[in-house]
Amino acid sequence: MKFSIGPIQYFWPRAQVLDFYNEVAQSDADIAYLGETVCSKRRELKFADYMNLAHMLRESGKQVLLSTMTLLEAPSELRELRRYCENGDFQIEANDFGAVGILQEAGLPFTGGAALNCYNQHTLRRLVGMGMNRWVVPVELSEQWLRDILQQSVIQDIRSCFETEVFAFGHMPLAWSGRCFTARSENRDKDKCELCCIKYPQGREVKSQDGQQVFVLNGIQTQSGDRYNLINQLPQMDGIVDIARLSPQPKGTFEWLHKFQSNVAGKQPVALQHGDCNGYWLNLAGMQRQPLGDIL
Repeated sequence: MKFSIGPIQYFWPRAQVLDFYNEVAQSDADIAYLGETVCSKRRELKFADYMNLAHMLRESGKQVLLSTMTLLEAPSELRELRRYCENGDFQIEANDFGAVGILQEAGLPFTGGAALNCYNQHTLRRLVGMGMNRWVVPVELSEQWLRDILQQSVIQDIRSCFETEVFAFGHMPLAWSGRCFTARSENRDKDKCELCCIKYPQGREVKSQDGQQVFVLNGIQTQSGDRYNLINQLPQMDGIVDIARLSPQPKGTFEWLHKFQSNVAGKQPVALQHGDCNGYWLNLAGMQRQPLGDIL
């Protein structure tokens, strides 16, 4: 199994982003994703900066992909999307169907991001026919659902044409909106947000009246309140998952990468703590957590 480092979902200062990708270059990760996927106002790094990082990471031995925005709201964002798709060097992770259309017209292969909402074998086959050679599975799909899709007869003759990647670690991206919830939480208008999300390097917590964290606000993106952690499910992924994705965290990303790589065969399981969950993969409510004792 390979391990990837997904695009940074949060708004970090430029220096922090550069330091993080220097660590990616020195890590044992196989694949690195680069690019802003949440909000076009986050301009600490520009297209040229991401291209420079992409070349640096490729020289360090990583496979590099450029990730596109998930929700485009202006012509300027479409022009930027075309710059990414037409970069001429690195494959794209397409996070909306606008990117898929551009890449299909150009005859370019692409990775289909989880936000494309590919939930059945017919959509999967259609996307592979459009050029998709890697499928990032929607975060709420279970192991059994994934197995069932891959066993469908309409998939058998194309199964070798695409890889399967699972979001295995991090706060799950659940929804995007035309509104900016982080700005709203500070009583700011979206157009006058003053980029306040940079103050929340791991998003802003949303708790219920009884004190339970239910969501994380990340600009226009809403994430799961608990951190998804499939480290103990890696052995069950054998044969159906090619790549496990770790979403960048402000601290501890590479320590967790080492733990994941050490537990591919299930020999070094980790007891999940409060604040971690794995319910979706187990066909349970997403917020649920299967204790380690139920696995061993």
